[in-house]
Amino acid sequence: MGGFVLPLVFILSSLFSFADYALRLLPLLGGIMCLGFSFWLFHRSHADLGTNWSNSLELRENHQLIISGIYKSIRHPMYAAIFVYAIAQALLLSNWLAGPGCLAAFVLMLVFRLRPEERMMLERFGRPYQDYVAKTKRLIPGIW
Repeated sequence: MGGFVLPLVFILSSLFSFADYALRLLPLLGGIMCLGFSFWLFHRSHADLGTNWSNSLELRENHQLIISGIYKSIRHPMYAAIFVYAIAQALLLSNWLAGPGCLAAFVLMLVFRLRPEERMMLERFGRPYQDYVAKTKRLIPGIW
Protein backbone atom coordinates (compact mmCIF):
# COMPACT_ATOMS: atom_id res chain seq x y z
CA MET A 1 0.00 0.00 0.00
CA GLY A 2 2.73 2.44 0.98
CA GLY A 3 4.79 1.70 -2.09
CA PHE A 4 1.97 1.74 -4.64
CA VAL A 5 -1.44 2.95 -3.43
CA LEU A 6 -0.35 6.12 -1.62
CA PRO A 7 1.79 7.32 -4.57
CA LEU A 8 -1.04 6.53 -6.97
CA VAL A 9 -3.52 8.53 -4.91
CA PHE A 10 -0.95 11.35 -4.70
CA ILE A 11 -0.48 11.38 -8.48
CA LEU A 12 -4.13 10.94 -9.53
CA SER A 13 -5.91 13.11 -6.97
CA SER A 14 -5.54 16.11 -4.71
CA LEU A 15 -6.48 14.15 -1.59
CA PHE A 16 -3.00 14.50 -0.07
CA SER A 17 -2.32 18.02 -1.36
CA PHE A 18 -2.27 19.39 2.21
CA ALA A 19 1.02 17.48 2.70
CA ASP A 20 2.75 18.68 -0.49
CA TYR A 21 6.05 20.51 -0.46
CA ALA A 22 8.32 21.93 -3.17
CA LEU A 23 10.64 19.41 -4.80
CA ARG A 24 14.25 20.61 -4.92
CA LEU A 25 16.94 19.68 -7.42
CA LEU A 26 19.28 17.70 -5.15
CA PRO A 27 16.58 15.39 -3.75
CA LEU A 28 15.28 14.91 -7.29
CA LEU A 29 18.71 13.89 -8.59
CA GLY A 30 19.33 11.70 -5.54
CA GLY A 31 15.96 10.04 -6.03
CA ILE A 32 16.67 9.33 -9.68
CA MET A 33 20.03 7.78 -8.77
CA CYS A 34 18.47 5.67 -6.00
CA LEU A 35 15.71 4.53 -8.34
CA GLY A 36 18.17 3.42 -11.01
CA PHE A 37 20.35 1.63 -8.47
CA SER A 38 17.35 -0.11 -6.91
CA PHE A 39 16.24 -1.43 -10.30
CA TRP A 40 19.75 -2.70 -11.05
CA LEU A 41 20.10 -4.32 -7.61
CA PHE A 42 16.70 -5.99 -7.86
CA HIS A 43 17.51 -7.35 -11.32
CA ARG A 44 20.96 -8.51 -10.23
CA SER A 45 19.60 -10.33 -7.17
CA HIS A 46 16.95 -12.11 -9.26
CA ALA A 47 19.51 -13.08 -11.90
CA ASP A 48 21.95 -14.42 -9.30
CA LEU A 49 19.23 -16.29 -7.41
CA GLY A 50 17.85 -17.93 -10.55
CA THR A 51 15.28 -20.67 -9.91
CA ASN A 52 15.77 -20.42 -6.15
CA TRP A 53 13.58 -17.30 -6.04
CA SER A 54 10.18 -17.47 -4.38
CA ASN A 55 7.74 -14.71 -3.50
CA SER A 56 6.77 -16.53 -0.32
CA LEU A 57 8.85 -17.86 2.55
CA GLU A 58 9.45 -21.34 1.25
CA LEU A 59 12.35 -23.48 0.15
CA ARG A 60 11.96 -25.78 -2.80
CA GLU A 61 13.17 -29.39 -2.91
CA ASN A 62 16.34 -28.56 -4.88
CA HIS A 63 16.89 -25.17 -3.26
CA GLN A 64 20.54 -24.15 -3.06
CA LEU A 65 22.35 -21.67 -0.87
CA ILE A 66 23.47 -18.86 -3.18
CA ILE A 67 26.58 -17.06 -1.95
CA SER A 68 27.99 -15.75 -5.22
CA GLY A 69 27.29 -12.68 -7.33
CA ILE A 70 25.58 -9.93 -5.36
CA TYR A 71 24.90 -12.46 -2.60
CA LYS A 72 28.63 -12.50 -1.88
CA SER A 73 28.29 -8.99 -0.41
CA ILE A 74 24.66 -8.80 0.79
CA ARG A 75 22.51 -11.57 2.30
CA HIS A 76 19.23 -9.95 1.27
CA PRO A 77 19.84 -7.89 -1.88
CA MET A 78 16.16 -7.91 -2.89
CA TYR A 79 15.25 -6.34 0.43
CA ALA A 80 18.13 -3.90 -0.02
CA ALA A 81 16.72 -3.02 -3.45
CA ILE A 82 13.30 -2.37 -1.94
CA PHE A 83 14.92 -0.21 0.75
CA VAL A 84 16.75 1.88 -1.88
CA TYR A 85 13.51 2.10 -3.88
CA ALA A 86 11.72 3.36 -0.74
CA ILE A 87 14.39 6.03 -0.33
CA ALA A 88 13.95 6.97 -4.00
CA GLN A 89 10.20 7.29 -3.53
CA ALA A 90 10.68 9.48 -0.46
CA LEU A 91 13.01 11.75 -2.43
CA LEU A 92 10.96 11.86 -5.65
CA LEU A 93 7.43 12.32 -4.34
CA SER A 94 7.15 15.76 -2.81
CA ASN A 95 4.48 14.82 -0.32
CA TRP A 96 4.92 14.03 3.37
CA LEU A 97 2.47 11.09 3.16
CA ALA A 98 3.06 9.52 -0.24
CA GLY A 99 6.83 10.03 -0.22
CA PRO A 100 7.78 7.98 2.84
CA GLY A 101 4.89 5.52 2.48
CA CYS A 102 7.11 2.82 1.03
CA LEU A 103 9.63 3.24 3.86
CA ALA A 104 6.88 2.45 6.38
CA ALA A 105 5.84 -0.61 4.39
CA PHE A 106 9.48 -1.71 4.12
CA VAL A 107 9.97 -1.53 7.90
CA LEU A 108 6.89 -3.72 8.40
CA MET A 109 8.20 -6.21 5.86
CA LEU A 110 11.53 -6.40 7.67
CA VAL A 111 9.86 -6.91 11.04
CA PHE A 112 7.67 -9.77 9.84
CA ARG A 113 9.84 -11.44 7.23
CA LEU A 114 13.59 -11.04 7.72
CA ARG A 115 14.17 -13.10 10.88
CA PRO A 116 11.78 -15.92 9.89
CA GLU A 117 13.56 -16.16 6.54
CA GLU A 118 16.98 -16.32 8.16
CA ARG A 119 15.73 -18.92 10.66
CA MET A 120 14.37 -21.02 7.78
CA MET A 121 17.68 -20.80 5.91
CA LEU A 122 19.63 -21.80 9.03
CA GLU A 123 17.37 -24.81 9.60
CA ARG A 124 17.81 -25.96 5.99
CA PHE A 125 21.49 -25.21 5.37
CA GLY A 126 22.97 -25.31 8.88
CA ARG A 127 26.69 -24.63 9.20
CA PRO A 128 27.21 -23.34 5.62
CA TYR A 129 24.55 -20.70 6.26
CA GLN A 130 26.12 -19.81 9.63
CA ASP A 131 29.46 -19.31 7.86
CA TYR A 132 27.75 -17.18 5.21
CA VAL A 133 26.06 -15.04 7.89
CA ALA A 134 29.43 -14.50 9.56
CA LYS A 135 30.90 -13.17 6.29
CA THR A 136 28.06 -10.94 5.06
CA LYS A 137 25.76 -8.20 6.25
CA ARG A 138 21.98 -8.24 5.82
CA LEU A 139 21.29 -5.17 3.68
CA ILE A 140 24.22 -2.76 3.62
CA PRO A 141 27.68 -4.21 2.89
CA GLY A 142 30.06 -3.70 5.80
CA ILE A 143 27.41 -1.99 7.97
CA TRP A 144 24.22 -4.00 8.63
